[in-house]
Amino acid sequence: MTKENKEPKRKNSSMASTFEEMKEHGKVMEHVSTNEEVRKSGKTNDPEQHDKNEYDK
Repeated sequence: MTKENKEPKRKNSSMASTFEEMKEHGKVMEHVSTNEEVRKSGKTNDPEQHDKNEYDK
């Protein structure tokens, strides 16, 4: 038996499919700590994802 999904299929790289979902995501992001706040609390922040020099070649 398959489970029906009533949500619209998302396109690649889309974060939110509706405006309401976008507003909810914004509320969540307001509570995310910045890298500076993480360092001040004594924790290690996320590393950079890409080496900038990698793209200068």
